[in-house]
Amino acid sequence: MTRSDRVLADAEAVLRRHSERGQSLSTRARQRRNAGLMRKVKYAFWAIVAVLVAGTVAGFVTPLGTTGVMVALGVMVAAVLLIALMPTETRVRTEALAETELTALPLKTEIWLENQRKALPAPAVTLVDSIGVKLEALGPQLERLNPQEPAAQEVRKLLADHLPELVTGYQSIPESLRREERNGRVPEKQLIEGLSVIDAEIARMSETLASGDLDKLATQNRFLELKYQEAKELGE
Repeated sequence: MTRSDRVLADAEAVLRRHSERGQSLSTRARQRRNAGLMRKVKYAFWAIVAVLVAGTVAGFVTPLGTTGVMVALGVMVAAVLLIALMPTETRVRTEALAETELTALPLKTEIWLENQRKALPAPAVTLVDSIGVKLEALGPQLERLNPQEPAAQEVRKLLADHLPELVTGYQSIPESLRREERNGRVPEKQLIEGLSVIDAEIARMSETLASGDLDKLATQNRFLELKYQEAKELGE
């Protein structure tokens, strides 16, 4: 079994585990989806109310009759269908990622990835969910990072360049060729392998930033201990 085959098999195994446990989406992704669904329900409700009110007012002027009632029902159904077809989430353009501030980049990247889900194979969608969870954790860490630091530039390059290029590169390949081997490489396996590497790299970055915070906290704690000891000795 080649390395790509192993990556594909591992990703499919993760997909099965996540489907069984139902914990693959980040908290923000679930909140956005729930909020989007609630908006659709509200829009549908008010659309039906508007049609009913308009029909009632029209009925006072001229009796609607069977035809009028059928027209009103048709307008209700059409309105509900149109609302159901509305996108649940805000769309993020690929080009916008490069223009996004560092602190907002994880969230924008997460939303952008969510927009690509339907065009990706199932194992890749699982990795997208995993990346989303890690981006949610990475966001607050970047608020304490100077955008000019090498670490910040590394994060920006990964999220705004490498990740979009990997996904859009795969999407540009005709669907009939995505599982065909060419020069010893299969586009779908390359996508899954690349997303696996990015998933691991985001985890590494988060751990590195967390280690810096822990070291800083330990230094501050040691400083307080020394100050407390000095004050205690002076008091004696």
